[in-house]
Amino acid sequence: MKETINEVSKILKQQEYKLTPQREQILRVLLENKDKHLSAEDVYTLVKKKTPDVGLATVYRTLELFLEHDIIHSVNFGDGCKRYEFGGQEDGHHHHHAICLKCGKIIEINEDLLEELEDKVIKEQGFKITNHELKLFGYCRDCAY
Repeated sequence: MKETINEVSKILKQQEYKLTPQREQILRVLLENKDKHLSAEDVYTLVKKKTPDVGLATVYRTLELFLEHDIIHSVNFGDGCKRYEFGGQEDGHHHHHAICLKCGKIIEINEDLLEELEDKVIKEQGFKITNHELKLFGYCRDCAY
């Protein structure tokens, strides 16, 4: 975790920002919950437990700063709530999600099987693809039956 924090600090310094103690705590919460899809309010609640003087506005500003510098990325699962995940999109693509319509469970799909479709769109339409996002909606194993 320390290595990642140092790396983020360098990224911010290059853009003339500092990794303040509040920003570092927000980063730590994101790193500690890498497998979750946290909303800004979720991040705020977790940060508040360790750093009670951090305000919700600071959390929102920090998340936007991290987004702007590709430290994190956001995902909207169709419910109007923006959620955040640690990690930028170094290769131009990120994992996909299956969302249960009954319980709200979010399953990460790490395979990228859309390359063939992308190649077809590029060749036939001349469309330059920079990214894609796939969300599958349905029912998880527990809710399907």
